[in-house]
Amino acid sequence: MGNHRSEPIGVVLLNMGGPEKLADVEPFLFNLFADRNIIRLSPFPFLQKFIARKIARKRAVKSRKSYELIGGSSPLARITAEQGKALAKQLTPHGRFLVGAVMRYWRPRADETLAKLAAHGVRRLVALPLYPHYSKATSGSSFKDLRRAVAESATPFELAVINAWPDQPDYVAALAETIRQGLQRFDAPEQVTVVYSAHSLPVSFIVEGDPYLDHISRTIAAVERETGITGKLCFQSRSGPVKWLTPSTQEMIRELADQRVKNILMVPISFVSDHVETLYEIDIQYRDLANAYGIRLMRTAVPNADPRFIAGLTKLVLDACRRQHFLR
Repeated sequence: MGNHRSEPIGVVLLNMGGPEKLADVEPFLFNLFADRNIIRLSPFPFLQKFIARKIARKRAVKSRKSYELIGGSSPLARITAEQGKALAKQLTPHGRFLVGAVMRYWRPRADETLAKLAAHGVRRLVALPLYPHYSKATSGSSFKDLRRAVAESATPFELAVINAWPDQPDYVAALAETIRQGLQRFDAPEQVTVVYSAHSLPVSFIVEGDPYLDHISRTIAAVERETGITGKLCFQSRSGPVKWLTPSTQEMIRELADQRVKNILMVPISFVSDHVETLYEIDIQYRDLANAYGIRLMRTAVPNADPRFIAGLTKLVLDACRRQHFLR
């Protein structure tokens, strides 16, 4: 295998993925609903894909309209590539690193990325989820798929996994700074209500022990220690006839309207990249709802490729490498 220390280390950024054009929306949704880690559409696994296809066909009509309003595609692949490039640059002084992306429900898939890394001599992998907060529906599903691809690969990969990073200091500092900057966009920052909007999750997941809600709370607590500002938590992007975490973001906006709140700074707490949840749901849907109640709603920037955020990812990778003895 050659000199172990001279071999490159592969870093795999794990994300959900998104349609790159409107024609991709339906197959993307099918991939999403076909995943039994997210939702079990039937007690019989063999029916999952059949039901998923029907749901995707029905949902695609409305979903395509959302993507049309943000330019006809998801920017997630582009932003993840930018994050990967920035991360590779910050890792350069520490060794030979190659950074690739794996999208759970779109391209590139795990097998494709692992094959490319293997062709460049990679045998040691670090899995870095671009989900700060662990849930079996996000990081858990991605880890499961990546481990499957590693097991099926002809290359004997050694895998180090970064499970979650809800209070990584650089990530927290980057979030706190976006809140401070966001408040300055209002004429009277002291009269602004900070609202954290996280991606929702079925309540059953939390009951079964999923740490997602605890991780969200850890992030908010860490951010509020930095800002000294207390915010409110709500949940967006829910779908389907199950019980979801509450209050929903729409419910929170209505509740604040009843309290005569006039200014909301919304913090997309569980998103580190712009996607349909920020560009459509918050920037269009929730802003319009707030406006209808006479509320001015603005949101903070998500980290994307912010250098401080990338510095945090760099530290996570280096720490994982040292734990796994990839680096001395």
